[in-house]
Amino acid sequence: MKTPSLHALRRLICGTAAALALTPALTIAQAYPVKPVRIIVNNPAGGPTDILARATAEALQKSLKQPFIVDNKTGAGGNVGADALAKSLADGYTLMISFDTTLTVNPHIYKSLPFQPGDLRPVFILASSGLLVGASASTGITNFPGLVDAMRRKPLNFASGGNGSPGHLGIEIFRESGKFGIQHVPYRGNNPAVTAIVAGEVDAGVLATPGMLPHVKAGKIHALAVTSRQRSRLLPEVPTVAEAGFKDLQLEVLYGVFAPRQTPDAVLRTLEAALREVMQQPEFQARLANLDFSAEGLTGAAARQRLDEQSARYARIAAAGGMHPE
Repeated sequence: MKTPSLHALRRLICGTAAALALTPALTIAQAYPVKPVRIIVNNPAGGPTDILARATAEALQKSLKQPFIVDNKTGAGGNVGADALAKSLADGYTLMISFDTTLTVNPHIYKSLPFQPGDLRPVFILASSGLLVGASASTGITNFPGLVDAMRRKPLNFASGGNGSPGHLGIEIFRESGKFGIQHVPYRGNNPAVTAIVAGEVDAGVLATPGMLPHVKAGKIHALAVTSRQRSRLLPEVPTVAEAGFKDLQLEVLYGVFAPRQTPDAVLRTLEAALREVMQQPEFQARLANLDFSAEGLTGAAARQRLDEQSARYARIAAAGGMHPE
């Protein structure tokens, strides 16, 4: 029997090592998920993003037969959670559910980020939503034209859920488009911002509808307009900003699932298929409606294009308004 040459043995060893190196990745991609999956939420517990994330995690757990665990990692306008995702293993076992401003606003207002936006990959755009423009009952402002008149007479204090948040962006759009007098007052999340409006600490705010809804019904906040293209299903009697004559004030927030950039395509395909199935479930659709969200379902290049379009618009607004994180 002929003895293999040294060169042939080296080729055999290298080939075997390469195959063994590929085996774990292939196994992960084919069998995914085989262990619990962590979903980072880079916003405080109890807010719209957190509620959406927990509903998504619950549905994915039923569909993919593994625990999907929500982990709130807040701070720096969502950058802390995004950085944690960017530095995670790209194996599909760490994901993030966030609204888009982490990637479409933060790069334009922070001097430096602990992560590169390109390090994160959009897996699935779950939903979009407008925001509600609401005024404290103590102001006596009951409609959008009244708000416009008041802002033109003197600056009003507007609450948002924090610097760089969707509400902050909405305030800057107001300031730029209408040349209104507005003083931005950031809070640490939507809930304290709503509380401030109810208490009369601030005059008004641009925030997610569900958090303000109970106070609107109680007469403590006056709902003036929504920033979405269509009226809110939760407050169908409230006009859109376009109906009020200010189409340039339209603003819709995107809520998406993100993964580290190098996550295997096979894993992402599994997630996409599971998320499409989730989106068809009547219970999940009802939860979206309760949050005043509209279903989206964008993936791949379409998701990236939508985010890029948002980012291009917000870069101009951030520069014009001098937006900054502090």
